[in-house]
Amino acid sequence: MLTNLAQELTVRGLTVSSVKHSSCDLDLPETDTAIHKRFVYQAAAIAINESAIFFKESMVLEEMLNYLKADLILIEGFKRETTFPKIICLRQGDDVETLTDGLEICVVGASPAVQMNVPVLDAKRDIGKIADMVEEKAFKLPNLDCGACGYETCYELALQIAEGNKTVGDCRSLNADVQIKINGRIMPAKPFISDIVKNTVTGMMSSLKGYQKGKIEIKIE
Repeated sequence: MLTNLAQELTVRGLTVSSVKHSSCDLDLPETDTAIHKRFVYQAAAIAINESAIFFKESMVLEEMLNYLKADLILIEGFKRETTFPKIICLRQGDDVETLTDGLEICVVGASPAVQMNVPVLDAKRDIGKIADMVEEKAFKLPNLDCGACGYETCYELALQIAEGNKTVGDCRSLNADVQIKINGRIMPAKPFISDIVKNTVTGMMSSLKGYQKGKIEIKIE
């Protein structure tokens, strides 16, 4: 399913990345890189057409997403995550009810007789329709549960976005006046942290001779 969807979106001129959740260790054939991985904290490989970095630690999804650059990022697995819309891919014996959380946009791999509040589609025949829905409905909230949007959790806002009642613009953390980067990675910050940083920096800069209101950029090595 993910492969078909990635191919369809790529044909449309979009850059696509993917993240897969695995319950097993990541492994490689017996190459030099695989051997290096056993004895170092991080191993990197640079080839003619691709590069890779292996981290000897587990990350939460938001940390990994900071390393990816794409128009769309496809996420496989992570069934308990509740900050983005989902496509339910059913396998034989799967229980639909245990996989639904209100964020599903369609179901594939199920009999058309399955009663759902979202379309039941075929992973191959309907791949164009699925790609249309992904382009239209894709979003990712920061999983901070800051409450600044008026909801206690990002999941509650995500449900409202999925139902068309709210938009990603209602997430104050994603639309803060302050963007914090550490080693090139954007660090999502709760609004009160952004406000503290903004007010502190602006107050300090305003005391400098020649200060003018505008965008402030500070680089700390």
